[in-house]
Amino acid sequence: VLDVMLPSLDGWGVLKTVRRSGHEMPVLFLTARDGVEDRVRGLELGADDYLVKPFAFSELLARVRTLLRRGRSQEIDTLRAADLELDLLRRRVSRAGVRIDLTAKEFALLELLLRRQGQVLPRSLIASQVWDMNFDSDTNVIDVAVRRLRAKVDEPFELKLIRTVRGMGYVLEIPEGP
Repeated sequence: VLDVMLPSLDGWGVLKTVRRSGHEMPVLFLTARDGVEDRVRGLELGADDYLVKPFAFSELLARVRTLLRRGRSQEIDTLRAADLELDLLRRRVSRAGVRIDLTAKEFALLELLLRRQGQVLPRSLIASQVWDMNFDSDTNVIDVAVRRLRAKVDEPFELKLIRTVRGMGYVLEIPEGP
C-alpha cells in the first residue's frame, strides 16, 4: 500500500524504483489524489490498483485480499536486474539477449544475489546459502566464485551489476544514472 504524496520521494518515484529493480509485488495506491490523470499514471507505472481517500475500510481490505490472492498464484519464474535475466524453471541465464552458461554453484550464487538485489551480502551468508558451509575466513572460495561469475555476467557488458563492498561483502544492484 503506497501513497503518492510522501515526504521526500513521491509514490510515483518509489514505484518506479521498485519495478525497475525487478520486484513484482502487488502495489495499491491509497491517496487523496483523485484526478483521472493521477489514477491512469499510477496504473501505467505498474500499480495493480488505485483507491482514493476517503474510502470504506471494508473496501480497502477486499482490494488488498484480492491483490494478495492474485499474487500468490503467480510464481516468480524469472529474476531480472537491468538486462540480466535468470530463468528459474529452465535454469538459464542471459544478459542483453546473450545466453550465459553457468555452473550449478554460479547459478545458485547469481540467484541469491538477484533475490537479495540491493542488499549487501556478507561472505558468511553466501557460504551458508550457496555452499551450505560455515564461513572460514582463511578461504577465498567466495571471492573466486564471485570473480568467475563477474567474468561471465559483468565483464563482457558496459553496465556492471555485481559490486564489492569493501570489508562487508557483495551486492548486485543497478547503478544510479550519472
